[in-house]
Amino acid sequence: MSKTATLEINGQKHEFPLITGTENEVAIDIKTLRGATGGVTTIDPGYKNTGSCESGITFLNGEEGILRYRGYAIEDLADKADFLEVAYLLIFGELPTKVELEKFHADIKEESVVDDDIKKILDAFPKAAHPMGVLSSLTSALTAFNPSSVNVDSEEDMYKTVVKIMGKFPVLVAWAMRKKSGLPLNYGDDSLGYVENILKMMFGKPNGEYTQNKILVNALDKLLILHADHEQNCSTSTVRIVGSSHAGLFASLSAGISALWGPLHGGANQAVLEMLEAIKEDGGDTKKFMAKAKDKADPFRLMGFGHRVYKNFDPRAKIIKVAADEVLSDLGIEDPVLDIAKGLASEALSDEYFVKRKLYPNVDFYSGIIYRAMGIPVEMFTVMFALGRLPGWIAQWKEMRARKEPIGRPRQIYIGENHREFKTIDNR
Repeated sequence: MSKTATLEINGQKHEFPLITGTENEVAIDIKTLRGATGGVTTIDPGYKNTGSCESGITFLNGEEGILRYRGYAIEDLADKADFLEVAYLLIFGELPTKVELEKFHADIKEESVVDDDIKKILDAFPKAAHPMGVLSSLTSALTAFNPSSVNVDSEEDMYKTVVKIMGKFPVLVAWAMRKKSGLPLNYGDDSLGYVENILKMMFGKPNGEYTQNKILVNALDKLLILHADHEQNCSTSTVRIVGSSHAGLFASLSAGISALWGPLHGGANQAVLEMLEAIKEDGGDTKKFMAKAKDKADPFRLMGFGHRVYKNFDPRAKIIKVAADEVLSDLGIEDPVLDIAKGLASEALSDEYFVKRKLYPNVDFYSGIIYRAMGIPVEMFTVMFALGRLPGWIAQWKEMRARKEPIGRPRQIYIGENHREFKTIDNR
């Protein structure tokens, strides 16, 4: 293959180098385009065909249904590793040894206490506030309580910042839920594992002992792993571009949380449950809504099926479907909404229309089912997504700063008015 691409503009030819990734992805390097052509740019709304960076963190092949973190298949990581191991892998590039993992967890626990004044900020929110707005605000507020800027060239400084946010973020997540549920705030239990502690912080009652359910711990652990990173998506790109201005990690994470909040991104699993509730209110006839989904003239959208990146089956959905079945079987919940979910999934997997178009249930569909079965309020679903995505955001921010990437500054094609003469207010 030629190592250059030729672009012809107004009869003049310009050559640009080709970059090939380790998985043979090919990109045209156009960083000299404007200078070489006298001001010509490209336009790519949504950046669907534009690589914003070179990254060694996550490989995603949507056509073949492949997802790997640092070269490791998502199937192996979900089956053989726990969330903290995966977090360490994403952030530092290699799976930890037993000693490294124990130190990582111990250091995180040391940083798991949030300044009590943060509670005053939380108290100022009304109980009706959406937990994502609360989480974004509290994450940003951490900057005020940790004002010194991190030296990105110091491994020690970077490590301290990483364990600080890994320790404090789950506390903020739990507080956001407990605020919504009217429960007193707590700091969890240092004797527990990372995921077990999250569950206790979220569900522990002050008047009783919290009992861990291994199936729920396993399901949440897998969900967090599956959501830990997903290449240059909307929220990750936001974290990188905010960080490219040399904004701190906490501020960049807060921006990422806000990006994740949207229903087209992290809010998708909340949208799934809202759809299921609407079907229940309508009488629960799944066949009726499957027919509506196939009718192009009907505005109804079947949420949680298909994926804009995966053109085949979402590999994460295959993994989490097993966990969803285990959770529902173990808890023995009688819930018409979950029955509707199971009915839709079963029909979609056997309906020729959906199978032909590869509109299979995705990870958002199954994660919503699990979170509902666990008793997590629907408004918290995207917060749980953020909890899983935290190590990916950290890794992406860290990589961007280590590579000394320039500040993000997209171009545009102006389509407004040409030069106009100014008229004073009396002559308008």
